[in-house]
Amino acid sequence: MDPRQFERIDATTWRFPAQGRMRVPAVIHATEPLLREMDDKVLEQLCNVATLPGIVEAAYAMPDAHWGYGFPIGGVAAFDPDEGGVVSAGGVGFDISCGVRTHLTGLDRKTVERIRDRLADELFRTVPAGLGRRGRIRLTDRQMDAMLAGGAAWAVSQGWGEPEDLERIEEHGCMKGAEPDAVSRRAGERQREEMGTLGSGNHYLEVQVVDRVCDPETAGAFGLREGEVVVTVHCGSRGLGHQIGTDYLREMALAAARHGIELPDRELACAPIRSELGRRYLGAMRAGINCALANRQIVAHLAREVFRRFFPGIRLPLLYDVSHNTCKEEVHEVQGRRRRLFVHRKGATRAFPPGHPDIPEPLRPWGQPVLIGGSMGTGSWVLAGTKPDGERAFASAVHGAGRAISRAEAVKTFRGERIVQELRERGITVRSVSMRGVAEEAPQAYKDVDAVVEAAERAGLARRVAHLRPMIVIKG
Repeated sequence: MDPRQFERIDATTWRFPAQGRMRVPAVIHATEPLLREMDDKVLEQLCNVATLPGIVEAAYAMPDAHWGYGFPIGGVAAFDPDEGGVVSAGGVGFDISCGVRTHLTGLDRKTVERIRDRLADELFRTVPAGLGRRGRIRLTDRQMDAMLAGGAAWAVSQGWGEPEDLERIEEHGCMKGAEPDAVSRRAGERQREEMGTLGSGNHYLEVQVVDRVCDPETAGAFGLREGEVVVTVHCGSRGLGHQIGTDYLREMALAAARHGIELPDRELACAPIRSELGRRYLGAMRAGINCALANRQIVAHLAREVFRRFFPGIRLPLLYDVSHNTCKEEVHEVQGRRRRLFVHRKGATRAFPPGHPDIPEPLRPWGQPVLIGGSMGTGSWVLAGTKPDGERAFASAVHGAGRAISRAEAVKTFRGERIVQELRERGITVRSVSMRGVAEEAPQAYKDVDAVVEAAERAGLARRVAHLRPMIVIKG
């Protein structure tokens, strides 16, 4: 992308002024090298988002942004219902509430290294991974409704996890306002046997070691210590979330003209927040959030069970669980006035600053943990929300490294078996049902996560706390 088409506000803020049908400007937070690496489609999609009714302030993109469905991945936009604001299924995406959670083990790297292969085999055997993989749980209709209404809180009530987990999950593990009746029967059927499964694509379960601490005080408050091992889960709402997105995108596209909405791109199908369709989608989407929260809770419980076979009595307390494909109703200050907005984050993570009331008390003084998945080869990051000189992009941050090349191109370029061997030589054990899937997720297919995270910190979106290097990777 050519930086010359932007107004450069500072070293990491690039503004494209509103023109044509745009109601607000488009703003990208990135260093110049990252901006140059972005495809032009990111700006095109941001400009389209900026035309939607009721959008507030700007259409934003994070440093890891790349082309997506309707919204760019790494896109953030907020809408005011009092000004005819809309909710867009394309602005949330198909993997509703895909997110990351990290558990502390208290184990040192050498202790885990001694059993690395056996631990990898047992995790791979216990946690179902792969496209369409079914778990050992089959939900009845009544259980499905209870899960969609209760989220991780429902999972804990069924014995998958511990009550204290809920204090470290967004929304305390249960998204209010979920409407199971707004979820189609087809969506429920797709999810009936997929609870407690990872799925495919970039989803994973990793055993990682804290190999670098950037902010010792915050890391200490988070329970992160150099040389200690953590367990991280990255997955979402599986088939149910995808079906909700499919169902409502189709309905929104057909209803747009009736609501007086002229779509610049059919993939931006949306409905007024205060319309019957908008309310129904929000109810279904919130049910999808609860599905993802419950799914991650169960996957993490299965991983706990495995660790307890090797280390009886180990606890694995939860550091945090945060989503990055959502639309949430939040209060933000815009031009000196507090407004209740519906914030879409597609491939972007909520990053509330220190002192925010929605951060659990033990973590509140330090800012919300922001969990950033990298690649199998480069590792992941823990960041924390910050507020250096005012809120940025509605308190949002990056969600990962961001793809540098498509999955199709990656499969043509890399061999999964070779990647597994190369990672093995670097002390990283990979278990996957698909060598094609490994090739799609080759480390070289992603941007430099360290550069992305540094850009996020320089932009004031979040600050670096600790880097996590993978030891074991379980993938679909």
